[in-house]
Amino acid sequence: MTDYRLLSVIVPVYNERNTVGEIIRRMRLVELPLDREIIVVDDGSSDGTDKILAALEDSTIRVTSHETNRGKGAAVRTGISLARGDVVLIQDADLEYDPQEWPRLLAPLLAGKATVVYGSRYLGERETITLSRWAGDRSLSVLTALLFNATVSDVETGYKLIDRQVLDSLNLESDRFEFEPEITAKLLRRHYRIYEVPVTYAGRDDADGRKFTWRDGLVAARTLVRLRLRRTS
Repeated sequence: MTDYRLLSVIVPVYNERNTVGEIIRRMRLVELPLDREIIVVDDGSSDGTDKILAALEDSTIRVTSHETNRGKGAAVRTGISLARGDVVLIQDADLEYDPQEWPRLLAPLLAGKATVVYGSRYLGERETITLSRWAGDRSLSVLTALLFNATVSDVETGYKLIDRQVLDSLNLESDRFEFEPEITAKLLRRHYRIYEVPVTYAGRDDADGRKFTWRDGLVAARTLVRLRLRRTS
């Protein structure tokens, strides 16, 4: 068993006043075999999310804020810069991903089988999704396979668990949703193997506040191609 001691959970938040309190409640309830710290990064919310977070912050929840909205990637990178853990997990605040899945994600890492674990929405139980979303995610998986000779069923998953030393080696740069394919591309360029486990998923639609659009999918595809063609430093 690998000797990990502290899990840092990074929670990027933007205008999630209806869900952020519940996701924090769920995160506090998860039983884990190692210590945890939860770092919530409010990415310039304008809907009162900041007031909810101020009331919830305590010794188990650290809150930091961006003055303006800079994007999910920027929020995650801010969280990473503050994290003290030797393993890092990204947790969205919109209730699409259930924190009770954390032990499933940690299991292969703690057993020494992996240093990178993705929670795949396409290997586990999930609600039905639109054809366009399914086709977009499938297209990114096929493109990843063609570019990097590696099969990843869910490039855009919000559940990515990564050994801190591996994460620090990636030199992440993206500010917005291209952050997701950037992680995958840089991991595969450096020949890290991605271990996937099934997770449940309850996706939101546009009416419920879903922020990822088809344009972000195109940006993701361009990011994969750009990073594959970039010269290795």
